[in-house]
Amino acid sequence: MAFFLETLFGGLMAGMLYSLVALGFVLIFKASGVFNFAQGAMVLFAALAMARFSEWILNWLGPDSLLAANLLAFALAAVCMFAVAWLIERLVLRHLVNQEGATLLMATLGITYVLDGAGQTIFGSDIYQINIGMPKDPIFILDQTFPGGILINKEDLIAAGIAAALVIALSLFFQKTTTGRALRAVADDHQAAQSIGIPLNRIWVIVWCVAGIVALVAGMIWGSKLGVQFSLTTAALRALPVIILGGLTSVPGAIIGGLIIGVGEKLSEVYLGPMIGGGIEIWFAYVLALVFLLFRPQGLFGEKIIDRV
Repeated sequence: MAFFLETLFGGLMAGMLYSLVALGFVLIFKASGVFNFAQGAMVLFAALAMARFSEWILNWLGPDSLLAANLLAFALAAVCMFAVAWLIERLVLRHLVNQEGATLLMATLGITYVLDGAGQTIFGSDIYQINIGMPKDPIFILDQTFPGGILINKEDLIAAGIAAALVIALSLFFQKTTTGRALRAVADDHQAAQSIGIPLNRIWVIVWCVAGIVALVAGMIWGSKLGVQFSLTTAALRALPVIILGGLTSVPGAIIGGLIIGVGEKLSEVYLGPMIGGGIEIWFAYVLALVFLLFRPQGLFGEKIIDRV
């Protein structure tokens, strides 16, 4: 039982990391109707900015100023993501208002390659570490209930807490604020939103800024655990099954979908892997997503698809 719970907790923590990347997809689609294939590149760009700014500022301030260096680096990286959002709206999105979804998807694919190249040109293409002071040592819980206790990584716990706080804040933002309601109106119909006075260009800049901050947080956590490298871009592919499960328009759905995928991967690898030769963790999420596409294409929390004839 202890081993099962340890595997379960490991899956939950991994699922939270998937959810952070999936949040960027959901935010932009929910607010603008654009499926943002560039979210993985945004995570890489933000993580590179955070790693390099932190390194440069730490060299300038001295090794004893880790907290100040990280705070300054976070602020500068956030400014970079704001600049990226403004440039994307100015150079790409404002010219594609009311275009087909396929056109917008191809535009985000182009943005992916531009961000990949720009990030590595500006900040370098080596593998960098992000040291934000998160504890790496494990802890044992429930040692009174199970012999030896259950092993949990402190870093994973903190990452899960950050993700949960981010989801709560974003849910409140979309539901309770005037800007959040305007974002949802823009997603429903661009022209109708403009006709009632909602500034489409400003709304798109805001939502891409928010998605940029989410990408920055995800990049910091992934970079702290695994290092900042080009493979971070492929984190977006891990998030695709998450948003299929949770629904493209649901912020809580991104979290629930991530948890289901994370737990499913770990448990299937441990308990089903020995029966069929292992390797389940690589493809489990995509098979589960295909099943959902067949029987519930809108996802667990997505809006029901209505065919108008």
